[in-house]
Amino acid sequence: MRNTRAYAQDVFAGVSLKERVADFWELSKPGITSLVLIAAAAGYYVGSRDGFDLQGFLLTVAGVGLVAAGAGALNEYLERGLDARMKRTRSRPLASGRVPSRHGLIYGISAGALGTLILLAGVNLLTAALTASTLLLYVFAYTPLKRKSTLNTLVGGLPGAAPPLLGWAGARGTIGVEGLVLFALLFFWQMPHFLSIAWMCREDYEAAGFKMLSVQDTEGKATARHILLNAAALLPVSLLPTMAGISGGTYFVFAAATGLGFFALSALFAVTKSQMHAKRVFFGSLLHLPMLLVVMVLDKVV
Repeated sequence: MRNTRAYAQDVFAGVSLKERVADFWELSKPGITSLVLIAAAAGYYVGSRDGFDLQGFLLTVAGVGLVAAGAGALNEYLERGLDARMKRTRSRPLASGRVPSRHGLIYGISAGALGTLILLAGVNLLTAALTASTLLLYVFAYTPLKRKSTLNTLVGGLPGAAPPLLGWAGARGTIGVEGLVLFALLFFWQMPHFLSIAWMCREDYEAAGFKMLSVQDTEGKATARHILLNAAALLPVSLLPTMAGISGGTYFVFAAATGLGFFALSALFAVTKSQMHAKRVFFGSLLHLPMLLVVMVLDKVV
C-alpha cells in the first residue's frame, strides 16, 4: 500500500491531475486511437447479426481501444529520443520529459494487457489473440523497422488495417471473407494517408534518422507513384463490401464517387508533388475513411 501511494505521488509530482490526465491521453496517440475506435465499432456493427449485443460491442471497442492506446504509448517510449529531434513530435509527453519514461512504459504495458484481458474474458479468444498480435507487430516489428528500412510503412499497414477486422471478429467469432474485405479497405487507405504525412514531414524524419521512402525519394517520384497506385487500388477494394454482402447499393454508389474524388487528389499530388497537394491527400484521407465507414453502417445489409 505504501509503495502504491509513493508511486502515485511520483506520477503526479509537480503537476495537477488535469495536466497529467492530458499527458497520458496524448501518450495514447488520440488521433490514431480515435480512428481505431471508429473502425472497430463499424466492424462490430456490420458484423453483428440476430440482434445487436450492446455489451459485446462495448467490451470489444473498449478492449481494442485500450490495446491501441498501449501500443501508441509503447511506440512513443521506444522512440522518445528520436521524437525529441523532430519539430512535429518534440512536444510529446515522453520526448519533452513531461512524463518520465518509466511511467510511459508502465502505462503502455498496463493498457495493452488490460485491453487484451477484457477481450479474452468478455468477447472471444480470436479477437483477443488478433488484437494482442497487432500490438506486438506494431511495437516490435514496425517501430524498430522505421530506423532500418523503407518497408516500415508496408509492415505498419498490417496492424494498422486490423481494427475493422477486430470488430468483425468480436461480433462473429470468425474472420471470414467479409472480415478480410474490411482489412483490405483499411490497408489500402493507409498507404496514401501515411505517405502523404511522410512527404510533408520528410525533413523531420531525416533529422530523426527514420528510413522513410520520402527521405530517400528527394524528387517525390516514388512517393507519388505509391500514393497513386494505392489510391487506385483502394477504389475497387472500397466497393467490395457491397459485393461481399456487408452493405447495399447506396454504399456502393457513395464509395465509387468518393473513391474517384480521393484518386483525383492523389493524381494532383503525383503531378505537382507539392506540400499543398500532399496536405490535400492527407486531409482527404481523414474525411474519406470515416465517411465510408459511416455510410457502410447506415447501409448495412441485415
